[in-house]
Amino acid sequence: MSDVVRLEFRNVSMRFVEATGQSLTAVAGVSFSVRDGEVVSLIGPSGCGKSTLLNIGSGLYAPSEGEAYVDGERVEGPNAHVAFMLQKDLLLPWRTIVENVMLGVEIQGLPITERKRRAQALLENLGLAEFLDRYPHQLSGGMRQRVALARTLAVDPTVLLLDEPFSAVDAQTRIVLQRELAQTLKRAAKTALLITHDLLEAVTLSDRVLVMSRRPGRIIDEIQVDLPGRDDPIARRHEARVNDYVSRLMDRLDIGHDSLNTAGASA
Repeated sequence: MSDVVRLEFRNVSMRFVEATGQSLTAVAGVSFSVRDGEVVSLIGPSGCGKSTLLNIGSGLYAPSEGEAYVDGERVEGPNAHVAFMLQKDLLLPWRTIVENVMLGVEIQGLPITERKRRAQALLENLGLAEFLDRYPHQLSGGMRQRVALARTLAVDPTVLLLDEPFSAVDAQTRIVLQRELAQTLKRAAKTALLITHDLLEAVTLSDRVLVMSRRPGRIIDEIQVDLPGRDDPIARRHEARVNDYVSRLMDRLDIGHDSLNTAGASA
């Protein structure tokens, strides 16, 4: 694992003003970094500020205090180093699959030949080569998420920010998509920060898992995942120590004593 830091949060706090005029602190004093080629999962109770941190890292929010850095540069707005993948695929229904994947590089101004080359290569790697000219409504939910992943990778970002990208698909499709994501990240040597409520997903996809407290969110634990084969989360599921990691995460989140949705922990 490289020592080069790709994404860093330094003492980040974020406050919002509610409609009542009261101030709400979403995250407080959060500091951590993600190294080159590393996959880190961020878990915590709903409302603890996980998505807020991704919005800050992508430049969509400016923190109330502290700074975020990508490739050593302070984040002061959206930039080409970062790509964001959300829970919903948000594909444009009037564009074909290949045209949807080309959207980001089209905005970047790449020549049409390079756009098509990137999009076609990514779709082929994700098993969608025969669907280039189809439209989103002609694809299953899992296939649409693969297209969304291809669109995210097409802009060749340094850092991928993934906000529960598989929460909208069924359990079987989710496992397949987890493997495809892991293999794609490994093949492309990408750095990723993943938000998930699925504790098993966090363990099987990640090099490290960061645990956040209730709001205002703080980092309360960092767990190094010492399991082989991060690029094969299905194989990792069969490792004897997986349940130990999941149990530790459940203990840190005090599951059974709060309202966190933990369905993924037993998946």
